Amino acid sequence: MTLPRPVLLAILLPFAVLTAYALKEVGYIGIFASHLHPAGLQVLSDLVIALSLVMVWMVGDARSRGITVWPYIIATLALGSFGPLAYLLMRGSRAATGSAPARNWA
Repeated sequence: MTLPRPVLLAILLPFAVLTAYALKEVGYIGIFASHLHPAGLQVLSDLVIALSLVMVWMVGDARSRGITVWPYIIATLALGSFGPLAYLLMRGSRAATGSAPARNWA
């Protein structure tokens, strides 16, 4: 996946503002407490599945590019979508190494 930095920042910055607002209003624990009813559990489950798939992609992409991925995996586990967004911002356009080209999932 290759998105221009301005597009990634246009996604990241409003999301960061929304996250800061949510944290101010309900706190970190409050965000998770909102998922304790069936609809919230469904959304949380969907997020866990989606981010798990993204983390698998990040590991493969990072290996092909020779990038350390673990800080982004940890950020994903602790902060959700901030991890993959940061990975996409920081990996840049560094070409994949090795004989097999990096997979473009777009």
